[in-house]
Formats: sequence, C-alpha cells, structure tokens
Amino acid sequence: MKFWKKLSTEDRLQRVHQALKDNVDFYKDASLGYPASRLDDKVFSNDALFLKEMPVLSTFVANPNHIGCHTFGTSEFAFKGTQAIEREVLSMIAVDLFKIEAGQFDGYISPGGTEANVQAIWVYRNEFMKKYGAKLDEIVILASEDTHYSIPKAANLLMLDWEKIPVDPVTRELNPERVKESIKISLAKGKKFFIAVSNMGTTMFGSVDDPKVYTAQFKDYQLPFRLHVDGAYGGFVYPFGEFENQINFTNPDISSITIDAHKMLQAPYGTGIFVCRKGLIENVLTSEAQYVEGMDLTLCGSRSGANAVAVWVILTTYGPHKWYEKISVIKMRTNWLCKQLDQLGITYFREPEMNIVAIRSECVPESIAQKYTLVPQAHDHTNQWYKIVLMDHVEIEHLKDFIQDMVSSQSLSPS
Repeated sequence: MKFWKKLSTEDRLQRVHQALKDNVDFYKDASLGYPASRLDDKVFSNDALFLKEMPVLSTFVANPNHIGCHTFGTSEFAFKGTQAIEREVLSMIAVDLFKIEAGQFDGYISPGGTEANVQAIWVYRNEFMKKYGAKLDEIVILASEDTHYSIPKAANLLMLDWEKIPVDPVTRELNPERVKESIKISLAKGKKFFIAVSNMGTTMFGSVDDPKVYTAQFKDYQLPFRLHVDGAYGGFVYPFGEFENQINFTNPDISSITIDAHKMLQAPYGTGIFVCRKGLIENVLTSEAQYVEGMDLTLCGSRSGANAVAVWVILTTYGPHKWYEKISVIKMRTNWLCKQLDQLGITYFREPEMNIVAIRSECVPESIAQKYTLVPQAHDHTNQWYKIVLMDHVEIEHLKDFIQDMVSSQSLSPS
C-alpha cells in the first residue's frame, strides 16, 4: 500500500489540526469575499473542550467548502489544508484499493453514491457528444434489473434511454445472451454509443456483475462504450477476500468506480466517492463558474470538506490490514447465518464475498420481518425478498434471536 496507512491517534489529530490551520479561519481571518462562514456559533459552539480531541467534529464546525476537483488543476486556496486531505483519501481509494497508477486518476468526495453514479454517466454522455458529435437519442445506458435506482434517475436527468437487462432469478447473474439481446434492441432503436453500469454489490442482493459480460459484447459489435462500476455498497467489502479480484483499474475497460463511505465505512451521510481515469472528468467542466478558483467539474459544486476528513480519519484509524480483519469478521457472521438458514431449509441468495443475505419473502412471517426491520424488495404485495445486511452492529446474538424466532414460526406453521 502506497498511501493507505494506519496512523496513531496523535498523528491523526495533528494532521487534521494542521490542515485546518492551513485553511482560512473564519474565527480570526478577515475573509471578506466568501459567501460562507464557520457554523453559527450561537448554535454550534466551538468552545467545547472535547472538540479539540475530535478532528471530524472540529472540521464540521470550521465548515470548509471543497468546491472543485482537487486532483485536477488548482482549487480554492482558502481551503487548501483540508483539500490536501481529500487528495490523500482519493489516492488511498484509487491507487491502493482499486489499483490505478498514482496520478492517473481524477475524482472527489461527493454528497452520496447517487450523485457519484450520475456524475459518471454525465461525464460519458458529454464525452460522446463532444468527441463523436453524438445526439442524445443515440446514447443508451445498459444496466441490470438489480441496479440501483440512481441509474434510471441519471437517465431521466440526462435525457437518456436505458435498457434494463434481466438477471438469472437464482444466481442474480447477467447472461451474455441477455446482454447481446439488449444491445440488438438498442441498435434497432438507433443507439450508437453505450454506457454500461456494472454492479459491485447490488442494493438488494449484494450481487456482483462480471464487467466482461458487457465488454465482450461491445467489442464483438465494435461499439463505442464506457464502463462504470457501481461499488457504492460493495466497494469496501468485495475487494477484501481470498480471491483474485479483477474488478478494478487493472481492467483497462473500466473507466470509473463509485464507492460509498457512509455504508460499510460508517462515515456521516452523505459521503460518496467518485474516481475515474485521467482525461475524462474535464468533459463536465462548467466554464461559467469563473469566480471559482480552478475548475468546477462536479455535479454538486459546493460540498463539505468535513466528509473528506471523516473518510481520512476512518481509513487511517484502521489501515488496510485492520480493515481486512474487520470485514473478515463480518463475513464470518454472514457465513454463520447462511449455515443456519441451510439447516432450516430456507431459500435465500448470498454473493459469497458479500455480507448481504436476501431471503424469499414466503419464508419470513411478516411479524418477524417487522420485529427485525428486514428491508423488503418492494413495499407492497409484489414483494418477493427480504434482506439482512450484516453491518458492524449486527452480532451473532442478534442473529441467534432471529434464527430462534424463525424456528418457532416453523414449528407453529401447519404441516
């Protein structure tokens, strides 16, 4: 690991405090031109002594604005300290986790995974329009039926069509023939440029797509395409396994990856992360933002620098080895749950390297689903699945109680 290191409490505190000193200080500095300030100290007091030992909370109070893309060109000088921390975070993610060469990426800490996914599709839509003169009705998004709703949202916002590709109902896998069929349908509709979204941990099932199912077909048809990986949920889980993971930038066909820090990493909402290869993000430059130092290359514009600091603090608290250990424990709990469900003959789906277990709805009494706040696939009579997500707070004791209730419900059911 080149960038992702475990640091001591003292080192983390010193690093963040120095970053805040390098920023504009709205308590002391005569900064007259910014439409921003510290958080209102009538409500968010900075006098509390504990804030001195709480780097993330201190950053929220200082209220740095991270407008811009700090991996590309210059940025607002007033917030250079915490911007440097954001760049460090992005290197940990892009280089150490997703295996790109240092300096060969751009990205930012976004206000959530939905925006990060929209950002990717916005970049590629504009690239096709600028590079090839593509028309809106010539560009199409391909994604599986299990894909997050941010993708149809992006299609709506960006005025693009999208083809929803069915998956195998048992394995949740994409079938190459289904992908080929969707491409043929798109071509028949006059589509010439393709944006594919491959999932690394779908929201409902935790299922993982093989990106090559898309790219092999695009290459057979000799079609212009961009491939985006939505790792919003699985990005901090799936890569930490005993297998050779190739869903990263070592695959030259992958152009961008999103990952959420407010899920497994337990950062504050909303904290998404967008990273892409060099030479792409400039397709969404908002040249009209001339009062912004540097270039505005993000969908949100202004955003909180405290989220970037939160991610940095979490990553440097664990380091890569302790994070692997944490994820391994969660996967062991998931394995235990699956073993119990097998013994009860309950139908479920689980991606082997993930920590989501989706159980067929007919196997779960509604009273148990409500007691344990299981999340349904649909909040109406069409629901077919309930999911359990093995987050950090879900321990074996919770799972034992759930299994015991399931056993009791089976014994009460008429034979």
